[in-house]
Amino acid sequence: MKQLRRSIILVGLLSAIPAAVLAQQGKVEPTLKVFDVWAKTTIPGGSVSAAYMHIKSGKPLRLVKAESPLTPTVELHNMAIKDGVMEMRAVDAVEIPANKLVDLKPGGFHIMLIKVNKPINKGDSVPLKLTFANADKTTFSVDVVAKGQEKDAGGHKH
Repeated sequence: MKQLRRSIILVGLLSAIPAAVLAQQGKVEPTLKVFDVWAKTTIPGGSVSAAYMHIKSGKPLRLVKAESPLTPTVELHNMAIKDGVMEMRAVDAVEIPANKLVDLKPGGFHIMLIKVNKPINKGDSVPLKLTFANADKTTFSVDVVAKGQEKDAGGHKH
């Protein structure tokens, strides 16, 4: 199991996870893939960032929580245009339908990193722990590493 856990974390460092470790039961969930993980660089003097990624699962899941050692405040958010006005709000979960690619991306669902304890620069590693729940409400966590990038965040200004 230690070797499997190390392999999963190593793959996570490469920004793609082919399987998640079920923390509570010690089982492997081979149908979950989290890839192309990146985080927006912080502006000079800023303390807010956002993380984005692609998630796909062979079974329906819910992303219910995200954490990072860079900040005690990490939230799942959704951004949408309503009546011509950009609106962003925290959400309790992001649904991951079976066999459908879900994009956490600028202008849509994303992970907010609020009051980060150090700037995020291009190329920096941003550790994230993602917690998912399945239909039985069993939760498990996946460790991934986002890379700091200077991509357009769709007007993200916090």
